[in-house]
Amino acid sequence: MTDFLSDAARQVWRHLFSVHIFAPIVFVLLGVFIMTGCRDNNVAPPAAPRRPVKTMIAPPLSSDASRVLTGEIRAHEEVALAFRLDGRVVNRAVELGDRVSAGQLLAALENDQPRNQLSSARADLDSARAAERVAALNLHRMRLLMPGGAIARSQLDSAKADWQSAQSRCLSSEAALKNAQDNLSWTQLTAPAAGRITAITVQPGQVVSAGQTVMTLAAGDARDAVFDLTTPALLRADDRTALKVTLLADPGIQASGTIRDISPQADSQTRTWRLRISMNQPSEAMALGATVTVTLPDAQPPVIALPASALTRFADKPALLVVDAASRLQLRPVVLARFSAQQIFVSAGIRPGERVVTAGVGTLQPGEKVTLAPEGS
Repeated sequence: MTDFLSDAARQVWRHLFSVHIFAPIVFVLLGVFIMTGCRDNNVAPPAAPRRPVKTMIAPPLSSDASRVLTGEIRAHEEVALAFRLDGRVVNRAVELGDRVSAGQLLAALENDQPRNQLSSARADLDSARAAERVAALNLHRMRLLMPGGAIARSQLDSAKADWQSAQSRCLSSEAALKNAQDNLSWTQLTAPAAGRITAITVQPGQVVSAGQTVMTLAAGDARDAVFDLTTPALLRADDRTALKVTLLADPGIQASGTIRDISPQADSQTRTWRLRISMNQPSEAMALGATVTVTLPDAQPPVIALPASALTRFADKPALLVVDAASRLQLRPVVLARFSAQQIFVSAGIRPGERVVTAGVGTLQPGEKVTLAPEGS
């Protein structure tokens, strides 16, 4: 009986020992099998969302924007009118835009002082002429008395000197009278030629100085188209090729013209060269001051204008990111005709109608799939 109880106790002890020792091992192996099974399911991680990009459709080929200039219509001859004397304006006979004829009175200065100077000059001339007549009569008498020995030779010489002095004074008085007459005439401003008044900078009662511009006259009916040229090498001043000038407000109104001149020196402020085109029989709609455009002759191929923000590089060469039909990015090397701070002008590398990325090109990678951002974003 005792042996039987001892055997039963040993069996229970072995069973408990085996459970306490091997149960953790079984649990560990079971966890390993479960993890291995999860890995074997081959479930792909969720795909990253596509990045939205700002794009635009490449526009059609066009002439280089630097070849299209915008300017204005001006008179072929513009004359800045001014008084030759200092004085106060007492009268202005014309208004802005009036058509005037040659010699027409435009404005006048007060003339009290010039009139007084003229009167004084006339009196001096009368006195000089009287003195010259007396000196001439005295010289004549001396010449009659000299052969008989009634006078000395020195008296004749003195009479001759007095007459010459009187003659000189008479000439001086005549010149002074002429100056006084000119000064009086200069108090009136007259039109040197027929034309139209395009600017007025003086009002009655205003004091002006000699040479100060008071009006601008557009002489004649001939007109020029005036432009600011950034690159003078685009044209030659002696080129007689006909250019087409177009009215900006109505492109249907055009006129041909030829180069009149190109300023030899750039403007100190704008750093541009002044180009003047003489127009042949311009339309009445091309009035003075009207805005016009001209397209300069260009031997270069047409270009595609794009924002400067679209430009990136490929191997130190200019490039663009183009979105293909599968919404993938392609890095496309291009050839730039020119560029500015706002735009680039591509002469080769892309075609009109292709979609080009215009923002954030530095953070995108070729081959990346993208979505198109909404227009205006």
